Amino acid sequence: MSFVISPTASALVVEDDEHISYLLKFILEREDFVVHLVRDGREARQFIEQNPPPSIVLLDVMLPFLDGFALVALLRAQPAWKNVPVIMLTAKTQEKDIVRALDEGANDYIVKPFQPAELLARIKRLSSRKA
Repeated sequence: MSFVISPTASALVVEDDEHISYLLKFILEREDFVVHLVRDGREARQFIEQNPPPSIVLLDVMLPFLDGFALVALLRAQPAWKNVPVIMLTAKTQEKDIVRALDEGANDYIVKPFQPAELLARIKRLSSRKA
């Protein structure tokens, strides 16, 4: 059984590491997502405040200017973004960070380094739930 994403599926990737952001972009575009890459918390805040919500958000925690925890809270406060699936993708492995992200409204939490196939499975699960 193959997974089909609507032709208008989009993803917001908030990642300051250039290599990881391009890997995420490649993985998502291969699945027919339109990908919006932003590199820091300030750019992410502007994107959230000025654009319609994407199908899914992949969000690092440790970012310049504004961290991922603050961004999750910000996007959950935007009515149009309230139900957008958010996957935190971060090197922070402590239980308190995972709990904080989930409490702020993240749908999932993946620790770097991640396995691309596992990440894609989680993206598909959350994206299909929204459809």
